[in-house]
Amino acid sequence: MPLTITVVRHGQSESNVAFEEAFRAGRAVALERPDSEAELTPLGREQATALGRHLAAGDPPELVLCSPYRRTVRTWELVAAELGADPEVRLEPRLRDHDMGRWSGMNLLALRERFPGQEENLTARLYAGFRPPGGESYPDVADRVREVVEELRTGHAGLRILIVAHDSVVLMFKHVIEDVPIDSVEAFGPVGNASVSVWRGTRPEVFNEMGHLPGKRPR
Repeated sequence: MPLTITVVRHGQSESNVAFEEAFRAGRAVALERPDSEAELTPLGREQATALGRHLAAGDPPELVLCSPYRRTVRTWELVAAELGADPEVRLEPRLRDHDMGRWSGMNLLALRERFPGQEENLTARLYAGFRPPGGESYPDVADRVREVVEELRTGHAGLRILIVAHDSVVLMFKHVIEDVPIDSVEAFGPVGNASVSVWRGTRPEVFNEMGHLPGKRPR
């Protein structure tokens, strides 16, 4: 069993901002850029640097598994610049974000316009196993996270592990490690950008902690 598994979310991305602005304005948005190519914003880079300084204050990771998406890789690069350590680093495709298939890049209003009658599937059925066209359900995400956790348990005993990933992946780590029912983990969100969650064995030490970020207070 790893000594600790620390899971962090990437810093704020351009797609995060686009969705937040569309939500506030009450308008539809459908992003053209593939989800995997979303860049960090200036704030996201600042958050990643602050995250790196926070992690540098503790024991450094010995193995880093990072989602291959651009925003997670860039987050790790900025964290690494602050760590002063040289852990083994692997890009891990199983830590990619929840794949929404043909619905990728669309907010709820855009979904209503383009796929009438599908709103309930997005808001209520993803945790129950519904897959968007060409995409994944949350149990699908949980299955790939579970594979990663089992490999860490059997092959990396006693190590400090750092995971750099996405909000959906953070929630699925909670589901898998703590055996929280999958239809209950949504209540632990939203998972903040550059937040930190730490497990020692199956015991959570912190979850979704953001007190290290500019303008945030420790909880």
